[in-house]
Amino acid sequence: MGAFPAPSFCIDPAPRGTLKRASCGLEVHLTTGLEERMNKRQGTRFRISRWLTKLGLVLLIASSAVAQESRTLIVGTKEAAPFSFRAADGQWRGISIDLWRSIAEDLALKFELQEAPLHDLLEGLGDGRFDVAVAAFTVTAEREQVVDFSHPFHPSGLGIAVPVETSGSLRAILDSVLSVGFLQAAGTLLAVLFLGGTLLWLLERKKNPEQFGGSITKGLGTAFWRSAVTMTTVGYGDKAPITLGGRVVAIIWMFASIIMISGLTAAIASTLTVSNLELSVSSPRDLPSLSRIACVEGSTGEEYLRSRRLPYLPFPNATEAVQSLSDGNTQAVVYDAPILRYLTMRSFQETVTVLPVIFERQDYAIALPLHSALRKSVNTSLLKHVSGEDWHDVLYKYLGANQ
Repeated sequence: MGAFPAPSFCIDPAPRGTLKRASCGLEVHLTTGLEERMNKRQGTRFRISRWLTKLGLVLLIASSAVAQESRTLIVGTKEAAPFSFRAADGQWRGISIDLWRSIAEDLALKFELQEAPLHDLLEGLGDGRFDVAVAAFTVTAEREQVVDFSHPFHPSGLGIAVPVETSGSLRAILDSVLSVGFLQAAGTLLAVLFLGGTLLWLLERKKNPEQFGGSITKGLGTAFWRSAVTMTTVGYGDKAPITLGGRVVAIIWMFASIIMISGLTAAIASTLTVSNLELSVSSPRDLPSLSRIACVEGSTGEEYLRSRRLPYLPFPNATEAVQSLSDGNTQAVVYDAPILRYLTMRSFQETVTVLPVIFERQDYAIALPLHSALRKSVNTSLLKHVSGEDWHDVLYKYLGANQ
């Protein structure tokens, strides 16, 4: 075997600048790789931190919901039959109350009902005094800013209650007859009758003493009698003037009587008609003609009347408002139509009626504090109940065929 040739090395000497640049390139490459690894680690840490934050929020909400489920909830309510009211046994009943009991049973919630006025219920949801509010709460944009609402469970709207009163009722006639305008017309007529009778008596008393003679009282009474029977076209004919002046006055009086009695008839008819028109309400467009409209304090009915600058009288609850209408102290009540129908059917059927008109459509819902952890679970249970057959039984129980 031959010997391997000895290796030979050829080193190409490079300038110092070339070596320096190569060294810098290596340093840059090493630095860039280190930075990339550090950035990857920081990104991973950031994602882990964000995930842990979300997990903490979920656990916080879950623990809050568990805490609410484990304690007794304070549920506010108010009188708003047939949605919430105290029965004869002192227990709360109604459409909203029955629905809430079913929801609480589904979610295994313990609760206690506490009664409060409307404004206290809304404020209490904000300051923590109430965990839930159940009654006939109308969902509005203004209320949505301070509380949360569940899904709606019953459609509603404003209605108008008016007295049961026909155009020819005795009360309407008496109000018209005793009006200032009618009394003035009647007084003027009596004064003209007396003036005509007096003039006839002065002309006839000396030359016709048999019919217009006697004392002043007797003579004036006779003349007044003849003027009255002439005006009413009865004309008994038992008293007749014999002098020329008396007959001229009698003829003038006959024609004047026709004009005056026609005017009186027109005045009576006009007074009765105007009175009836003022009291007639068939739609919201007729409300501006009224001067005494009842509503419930803090309700959407009050908001409607105030926004349109209509005169109204607020009452603490719907029962007192409708009672004022039944007593004749107010002319109409503007409030939630389902509640007005229920009250009228139960207690005021003979004196109050509700117009078959619903305006300002609205919905009823359960009220909750803002960002309540119960909202989602309450909504799920609510939708399950209002879509079931049992819900129709609940509505029929309280509303009958008017549901």
